[in-house]
Amino acid sequence: MPPWESYKAEAKARGALALELYVAQSTPSGAPEAVKAALPDHLAYQAELEARGALAFAGPMSDETGALMEGIGMIVYRVASFEDAQALAEADPMHKCGARSYVLRKWLINEGSLTLSVGLSGKTVSLS
Repeated sequence: MPPWESYKAEAKARGALALELYVAQSTPSGAPEAVKAALPDHLAYQAELEARGALAFAGPMSDETGALMEGIGMIVYRVASFEDAQALAEADPMHKCGARSYVLRKWLINEGSLTLSVGLSGKTVSLS
């Protein structure tokens, strides 16, 4: 069994979730104008992936101090394989035109929680 699969099996055996997702850290690699020009197509692409269920989370990240937004983004794909995630990252208009580059990694989610609140009469939904 490959090391990654062995680690995943051990995590499951311990009772961990062992949910495998794929994380792309996206960084600017072109001129700011190129990023701005690709933004509408990038956002439409993200919305399409979300509607298909292939996008778990996406958004910008701060610098190490938490004070500045430096243009670093994180995209979390929910797909069957590393290759599927790589294909999605490559097809992202930001990466496709060279405005941004990315590093892709597997992410094994073992612990954590989400809270979902649905207000029936007010037709509201909140996630925290």
